[in-house]
Amino acid sequence: MKAMKQSERVHTSIPDDIAFKIASLLQGWKDFYIKRHKEVAGNATAVAKFVELCSQTESLEVGDHLKAIEDLSTTQLGFKDVQMFLFKPKCNVLLNLVGLHYCIHWLGVPGEYVIEALQSCKISERQVCVKWWKLGRWFYGFRMRDEYHSRWVSLADLAMAKEPEVLVVLQRGAIHEVLRVQISAANPTCTPWSCQSTQTQN
Repeated sequence: MKAMKQSERVHTSIPDDIAFKIASLLQGWKDFYIKRHKEVAGNATAVAKFVELCSQTESLEVGDHLKAIEDLSTTQLGFKDVQMFLFKPKCNVLLNLVGLHYCIHWLGVPGEYVIEALQSCKISERQVCVKWWKLGRWFYGFRMRDEYHSRWVSLADLAMAKEPEVLVVLQRGAIHEVLRVQISAANPTCTPWSCQSTQTQN
């Protein structure tokens, strides 16, 4: 009781003008937080719609994947924002992957923190199929057929860098000897290009 009375005396001793300034400051922070939350939600939704539009056949070209990550970087989403909007179980695994790649390569979040977030959101065991086509090598003056590679990987494995080759392919995209990179949530029907290629699966 004595402590409560002392607290009341301290509280009532604050001048009205200072109390008003404190209340205004707190309200200002609250308004700023609400505004920022709406902005982040809107930006994340825009990226989600872009990924959905580009993956109507359950696959995403690496150029679109990297474009989605670049859009996230321009909106300055933080690690907590990614967990809240992109790591939700109801999100497509391709969007989960965009968030994961953004956290690791753009935000520089350590893998153990990313895997912890994936596990808490119950999406760590989700898998994607990453396929890439490489320009055929020259052999005694003849160019061999284009090489086709395919890997099924979980989000957890990517977060812990257990598939470094796949991470490099996703980061570099279709450049130099790599002709095309495709990311799939399922195993789509083989395209004529891939059917003509030499398949090498590990």
